[in-house]
Amino acid sequence: MEAQLFNQHYQNYQNYEDIPNVPDRLRWCRHHMGLMQKEVAELIGITRGHYIDFEVGYVDYYPKEIVDKLAALYRVPVDDLLDDYNRFLYKGQGKMIREYRESLGLQKKPFARLIGVDPNLLRAWEADQKRMNINFWEKYFKNLIKA
Repeated sequence: MEAQLFNQHYQNYQNYEDIPNVPDRLRWCRHHMGLMQKEVAELIGITRGHYIDFEVGYVDYYPKEIVDKLAALYRVPVDDLLDDYNRFLYKGQGKMIREYRESLGLQKKPFARLIGVDPNLLRAWEADQKRMNINFWEKYFKNLIKA
C-alpha cells in the first residue's frame, strides 16, 4: 500500500536525482530495489525506527557511515542521495569553512565576528568537533559554499 501511494506521488520522477529531498530519494531507492524498511535497516546495521526517521524526514543530518552504507546498498553515488546541507557535512564542513575563510583572507577571529559567532564555535566547526546546524548553514553558508 505504501509503495503504491509513493509511486503515484512520484510517478513523474524517472530518477531519484530528480526528487527534491533526501527522505523521498531514500524511499524511491528502497522501493525500486523492492526492499522493506526493516530489510534496509538490517542490511546497514541500524534499527528500523532509526531508518524510518531518515525516510520520514525526522532528521536533518545523515551520518557519513550510514550514508556510505545506503549508497552502497542502493548502488548510487553518495552525492546523489544527499541535499546540499548534508553534502556540506559529508565532505567535511571544517575543511570547507576553512577554505572559504582563507579565500577571504581572514583569520578565525575576524571571520567569526563577520558571521556573528563566537570564535570558539568557529574553531569547533573547523576542527569538525561540532556540527553546524542547518539553520545557521542556510543563513550564512548555503549560497557561499558549494559542496
